[in-house]
Amino acid sequence: MTILRKLGWFFRLYWKRYAIAFVALLTISCLIMVPPWITGQLVDAVANETLTLEQLMQAVGLLVGIGFVVYGLRVLWRRQLYGASFKLAALMRGRIYDHLTVMAPGFFQRHHTGDLMARATNDVTAVEMTAGEAILALFDGVMTGVIVLILMVVMVSWKLTLLALLPWPIMGYFMWRFGHQMHDTFIEAQRQFSLLNDRTQENITGIRLIKAFGQQPQMERAYSDVTSDVSVANLAVAKVEAKYDPVIFLTVGMSFLLAVGGGAYWIHADELTIGELTTFTMYLTFLIWPMFAYGWTLNLMERGSAAHKRIDELLQSAPEIRDDGTRNVVESTHIDAHIKRFAYDGHNEALHDIAFQITPGSTFGIVGHTGSGKSTLIQLLLRMHESSEATISFDQHDIKAFQLDTLRAQFGLVPQDPFLFSVTIAENIALGCPEASLEAVRAAAQLACIDDDIQHFPEQYNTLVGERGITLSGGQKQRIAIARALLIDPPVLVLDDALSAVDLNTERQILDHIKEARRGRSNIIVCHRLSAVIAADEIIVLRHGTIEARGRHTQLLQQNGWYAQMFRYQQIEAAVQHGE
Repeated sequence: MTILRKLGWFFRLYWKRYAIAFVALLTISCLIMVPPWITGQLVDAVANETLTLEQLMQAVGLLVGIGFVVYGLRVLWRRQLYGASFKLAALMRGRIYDHLTVMAPGFFQRHHTGDLMARATNDVTAVEMTAGEAILALFDGVMTGVIVLILMVVMVSWKLTLLALLPWPIMGYFMWRFGHQMHDTFIEAQRQFSLLNDRTQENITGIRLIKAFGQQPQMERAYSDVTSDVSVANLAVAKVEAKYDPVIFLTVGMSFLLAVGGGAYWIHADELTIGELTTFTMYLTFLIWPMFAYGWTLNLMERGSAAHKRIDELLQSAPEIRDDGTRNVVESTHIDAHIKRFAYDGHNEALHDIAFQITPGSTFGIVGHTGSGKSTLIQLLLRMHESSEATISFDQHDIKAFQLDTLRAQFGLVPQDPFLFSVTIAENIALGCPEASLEAVRAAAQLACIDDDIQHFPEQYNTLVGERGITLSGGQKQRIAIARALLIDPPVLVLDDALSAVDLNTERQILDHIKEARRGRSNIIVCHRLSAVIAADEIIVLRHGTIEARGRHTQLLQQNGWYAQMFRYQQIEAAVQHGE
């Protein structure tokens, strides 16, 4: 019953729906008790040869009327009860989604995508069934059982009732044992399902790479192992479920045996009539549902409890980046960063002894070898990560003073590996500005030098992009992502190696367009190909997480350090590629 206490907030929120369902179920439970009583009266009337046609027709009419009323009430409680449980599922999935959107990148490194998907689907469904099916079984089973027992005791025989219920305590003991087993096995089944989800997602996403390396047999064996583990876990759940029905059937069988045997004895002793025994056995039949409902309720509640525990673990994980800032207005894009030290998980140092300023309207370049900390620095600016030993100011205020939405709205980030959704090209470009017209979308695409490519597609801007942009080349995806950022015209445009997949001529055109279109606005260009930062107002060279050199392009060339050597190498490489 712990799960019911945990869902108390929802039951209080939708108490009217549950109250209506409860009243409907209670009325149904009372109405279905009438036919056995009528049947018993008819049996006794036949046995006594006192049954009249009028009496028979009245009984049939009453039974038909009860049938119609019960039908209408069943429709009513289903709409109210299941409608409420569906709302619970929607609320919980909304909470999970909202929670995931505020989590830092480190959270997603610790949790696999498949596991998160399983918690938002299978686990939520299990909790939904607790609020629907389990509540139904609890309400209807308990009410039907109580009403039947009262009628059996009051209207028939308390001695026969007591005799028929002797097997019930044994059933209760086994149900309690099975409930504990169900909780443990269902948790393991859900964990295995999460692993299967994750492996499936990885294999589908990386199917082209798997084929390219000829790893289909190996991946098939690995996938077979995972599916085998899932089957074993689900079989363990099924084995526990299979124990419920035999216990219930044995209990029901023993109850009927005792009822018929005891009833026959008391009929012989003139303490009971045939009609009363008929009524009693029909009422006893109604107790089959409460017995099943009892087992079904325990089953669903144990499943729901296990699933809710997994969901609660997810929702209770505190965001690493707290959104407790109050400022929601930005007047200047002046950036001032002082990073004494930043380390992932407090151990792996990524940045140290870094200080720089970015004045409004300037272009700032960040270069360095692979793993030098360029992307980490950008994530600190956007407050994707943070450190007590790093102070970053935006508009002369610490970035922690801003609401996260306000801060990140100042930046338009284009990562090296952009994500495209499975919608049209126009919708992908207009992601940050859904109300933008096609003319505005096309203008942004022209600035990103992707308009000509789009015009050659059969559906042009209505072309559907495959999952993760699989139907496009790397350069096309990058340029669509650049167009997406340019459409929102952010105060600070961040290109995080976002030109790596385009050729030099296209890169030069895009940079010229950005320079012309974004006069007076700030740009941060992170790159490996140094030609992208030639026109930058200031460039910092990162090496092993710290600034090795800084200055304009010409100044860095004169220093004859890593920057100058890499630039000359890239110039020679470009000349060779062009056959010069």
